Amino acid sequence: MKQLVYLAALLFFIGCAPKPKVTMNAWEQERMNRIKQDFCISESQVKEYIRKYIPDVTDAQMRQWEKSNALECMVIDGERRYFRNAGPNLFRIDSAAYCVKVATEGVQLSKSEKVNKEHLPKVIDAVKQTGEYRVMPKRMRVTYTLTVEPNAVPDGNIIRCWLPYPRTDERRQQQVKLLKTSEAKYLLAPSSCKHSTLYMEQKAIRNEPTVFSESFEYTSYAEWHHLKSADILPYDTTSTLYKEYTSERAPHIRFSPRIKQLSSRLTQGETNPLLKAQRIFAWINRYFPWASAREYSTIENIPEYVLDNRHGDCGQVSLLFITLCRCSGIPAHFQSGFMMHPGEWNLHDWAEIYFQGIGWVPVDQSFGIPTFAENMDQRMFFLGGIDSWRMIVNDDYSMPLVPAKKFPRSETVDFQRGEVEWEGGNLYFNKWKYNMEIEYLN
Repeated sequence: MKQLVYLAALLFFIGCAPKPKVTMNAWEQERMNRIKQDFCISESQVKEYIRKYIPDVTDAQMRQWEKSNALECMVIDGERRYFRNAGPNLFRIDSAAYCVKVATEGVQLSKSEKVNKEHLPKVIDAVKQTGEYRVMPKRMRVTYTLTVEPNAVPDGNIIRCWLPYPRTDERRQQQVKLLKTSEAKYLLAPSSCKHSTLYMEQKAIRNEPTVFSESFEYTSYAEWHHLKSADILPYDTTSTLYKEYTSERAPHIRFSPRIKQLSSRLTQGETNPLLKAQRIFAWINRYFPWASAREYSTIENIPEYVLDNRHGDCGQVSLLFITLCRCSGIPAHFQSGFMMHPGEWNLHDWAEIYFQGIGWVPVDQSFGIPTFAENMDQRMFFLGGIDSWRMIVNDDYSMPLVPAKKFPRSETVDFQRGEVEWEGGNLYFNKWKYNMEIEYLN
């Protein structure tokens, strides 16, 4: 019965969908427009931020930081333009600048780190006491809203909207319940889709915002595996799973000469998959600090971008980790959605890797080795473990949406904030905003 309802809804919405109208030249122009929005501040604006910590910053210092890629900029239309978060990123990426900022403000844990400082030891203890891998369930009620700005679409035209929805096929995410939608007609993507979406349509009304919303509940579990190298069995390299998740996948999982050399160097002399993965995880954690990222859709190959620029956000370092694991013969795939920590929810990406005899285990590369860790279990928690505060939306990257999107996505890699289009084209992020309200029920 559910399949019939899904097919009927899909046929209805497909019948309303516009036809593709995009060409390669149009996409290149769109990509350039997106880059201009990311690289939108001047040198004087960047210097103004830097002077808060380095009052006598010089042009020579600026050029040196640019050369090292610690200060991200590019020349656009003959003018040097800087990434919108280039100033804050400098003090995350450049070690000397980082020390200057720490000397001024000290080292402070983020809100999510403060939550996890208390949470992770409890997860580890619960797993050891119960023998269960999934523990400490958190029930959450969420209202997610996407608001298209007035007159972004001409009056009377249909706006198509895809909202993120918690996956119903994940072992760490259970009892998903849809409570309310802004539109009576909607379409939930089947669990076979790698991006979990709730699709709706509305007509634009002149001078009024168009608001799409959904409310739902779900339960999220922490997971932790007390991994030991002796427990890892040899892979069945003939299996479909092994072949699929150790293969290349353009454009972002590619075994370039640099990736192959790096993979070989990091895992040299080691045959155990767990110890290989730990080496990769620790190396990325040490040398690639988190920094705010430019839009993924403007980057040709994300792992190579991370290596070139010596930094990355959660999805970028996760894709580097996945690529190095696959190149080293360790099955790996992308996973993403939201971190739902009280006081600090946000978009977030991580990975899963597969060990023969154990199965898939989570890896959060950007959470990495916590600075607050007090023992080895806590230090390596996020290789084989994940906290309770998550909402899983995606089980891969750059996969089709349901119903199909007719114009290039705003985010061509991940799917989190949502996607919006009309018959005139895609609506980029600057044409709408999103918000999430979370009620913690336990």
